[in-house]
Order: sequence, then C-alpha cells, then structure tokens
Amino acid sequence: MFQIDNYTRVSEFFIVGFPSLPSEYFELVAWFFFFLYVITVVGNLLLIVVFALETSLQKPMYITMVSLALSDIGFSTVALPKIIARYWWNDGSLGFYTCIFQEHMVHYFGSLNSLILLSMALDRYLAICFPFRYPMLMTNQIMAALNVFCWVVAHIFPGISTINVTVLPFCGPNKIIQVFCDRTSLTALVCGDTSREYSIAYAIAMFILYVPLAFIIFSYICIIISILRMASVQGRIKAFSTCATQGCILSIYYIPRFFVYTAPFIPNLKMTADMRILTTVFYSLLPPVINPFIYCLRTSEIKTIFRSWFQKLKGITPTKQSQIVAGTRIH
Repeated sequence: MFQIDNYTRVSEFFIVGFPSLPSEYFELVAWFFFFLYVITVVGNLLLIVVFALETSLQKPMYITMVSLALSDIGFSTVALPKIIARYWWNDGSLGFYTCIFQEHMVHYFGSLNSLILLSMALDRYLAICFPFRYPMLMTNQIMAALNVFCWVVAHIFPGISTINVTVLPFCGPNKIIQVFCDRTSLTALVCGDTSREYSIAYAIAMFILYVPLAFIIFSYICIIISILRMASVQGRIKAFSTCATQGCILSIYYIPRFFVYTAPFIPNLKMTADMRILTTVFYSLLPPVINPFIYCLRTSEIKTIFRSWFQKLKGITPTKQSQIVAGTRIH
C-alpha cells in the first residue's frame, strides 16, 4: 500500500523514446516509425478490402485474418503517432489521462491479439483434426461471434489494470522511457515501493498471454499428430505450410514478450533501457507490418485474386491471355 499524503499529481507525461539516441538521428527514427505506420495501415487495409470484395474469401479463417488486421491497425494508430511527433517536432507531451488511455489501449490490443491468435488456432485445429465436421462446427456466423467476443473480453484485464494505475501516486517524475505509455513505464514513475505493482502487472501479463498460448500449443500438438496420420503427402505439406505460417507469427509475438516481462525478475539478467525499448518495438510493431504480407504470400487463394486483379489492370483477362499465347504458337 502507498502511504503518501499531500502530494501534487503530475498533469502530463513526456514520451522520451530511446534515451541514448543522439539528436542528429531523431529525424531518421521519425521517418522509420512513419513508414512503419504507413506500411502497417496500407498492408492491413488491403487485406480487409480484398476480403470485402471477394466473396470466395468470406470463410471462417479469413474472418479471423480481418479481425487481426483491424487490431493491428488499431494498435499502430494508438502507439505510433505520438512517438513520430516526438522525434519530428519534439512534441512528446501527453496529458495524464491521455497517457492512461494510451496505456489501456496498448494493453487492450495486446490482449486482443492473443485472443485472436487463439481463435485462429482453434479454427485450424477443427479444420485439420475434424475435417468432415468442420463445416458444421465452424461457420462464418460462429467465427464472427467468436471474434466479437474476443474484442469485448479483451477489455477486462487491461481495464482492471488501468483503474489501478489511476489511483497510484505520481508525484514528480514524468518522463516515459518508452515509445508509448505502458504499465511498466508508468509503474516506474510511481512514488514509493513499486515491487508489489510490478508483481501484479507481471501476473496479469502472464495470464493474458500464456493461458491462450497453452491452448494454442495444445491445439498445434493435436494438429501435428493429425497431419502425421494423413495418407496424402500433398495434404501433409499443405497443412504443415499453414501451421508454419502461424507458428512464425506466434513466435514473434510471444517469445520476446516473455523475455521483456521476465527480465526484471532474473537477478543476473540486466537489460538497458534502449535494449528493452528495441525489443518492445520488435514484438509490438513487427507483427502488424508482416502479418498481411505473410498471409497474402502464403495463401494461394489470395495470390490467385491478386494475379487476376493485376491481369485486369493490364487489360488482359485469363481467356484473352490464353488466346494470345495460342496465337503466338500458331505463328
């Protein structure tokens, strides 16, 4: 408990970013984050547009992809504009409640992504382990309802954490050593002993991230067993390819998070502020950038759609193209 009386709460916070970064590199870093944001928004919006225009993609798996794309856009929009402004115009100031709101939304989208990845793993588990019952077990309506449920439930634990943060005594330091407001950075600015707060934040983070991960790992073990029992070699390759794509995203999402959250509790493991921030940027901002490209490049249906769109833009339909090739062969 904090026994601090007669203190003046800080009215605003300042996003520092990388504390050891020389000022001559500020503009370069601003451009990096700006391009990261543009690529994230454009890539994920493209995936959403393709899904909306092509009825052939309106299946449970693609509903989850769209949900993840919307979440990635939301996270990037919450997290990146202020750090871009900080490095371009030295405008890193955030009002107290604006920072608290950003902290809530950052952890909300982190929780949401964890739940969406769980729903994605559940979809693959049912599709591969119960292929004949899959059309009845997982319809578009069920998957849409499951994703809406994820978007609502993801507010619970970040909401509890946010309410707890608002009553903590912030009586002096106001520099956020991070690229956005998060629970760890805010707790570091609390006046008094914060060991209990760190423990609570760590426990909540582990529960939100690794309870879904436990179910995801269990589902993938079942999937691998089912794949190994498949008679068709082509079927095995296709199933493993799908799982490898999602496994890559899961590894980027979960492993660095565990490293950052656990580092303060390991006595001989010391992370500099810049290394901690760089790791956070890696696991927070890399997946939203690469997710649409991984899914577009690894999904044959989406590649086929892009190929047909490209042919239409060039004024060549598949039929015309085959006629041209046939005419060339005759001559």
